[in-house]
Amino acid sequence: MEEIINRVANSKLITFNLEDLYLSGKREVIDISQWLTEGFILREKDFRESLKNYDWSVYQDTFVALSCSTDAIVPAWAFMLVSTYLQPVAKKIVVGTLTDLETVLYAEEIQTLDVSEYRDQYVIIKGCSNKPVPQNAYILLTQKLQATVKNLMFGEACSSVPLYKSK
Repeated sequence: MEEIINRVANSKLITFNLEDLYLSGKREVIDISQWLTEGFILREKDFRESLKNYDWSVYQDTFVALSCSTDAIVPAWAFMLVSTYLQPVAKKIVVGTLTDLETVLYAEEIQTLDVSEYRDQYVIIKGCSNKPVPQNAYILLTQKLQATVKNLMFGEACSSVPLYKSK
């Protein structure tokens, strides 16, 4: 009987899984329209009073995305003011969607990533994930690795898409 050889396991390919950079923790979206009169009108005094009386402790150690679900025109300072209440309890605060939040979290992780171990290596960025990996994370990682790797691919070892090959 002929021995089955796993060529993928024996190859020079290094698989980079973006899921490994996923920061665990609770994610929440806060809709600030809840503090606007009828969800649309920002009355500064009422807005400030509502924020002051809100229980911010529910966001302890949470990643938070601030948004407004209505078509209200919300000045920048309103989001900034909300963030001053969240700062002591939340891990991270952004304005936008949960995807925007994930993009910021991944961007920070990728920025601090030491890619020296990938110098002149054949790297494949894993395509499938069970955690939310925003499209921008793939772009940021590609930019980070391109200056270092010999060959960059996307997907799985059995069916990869070539992205970059050094000259």
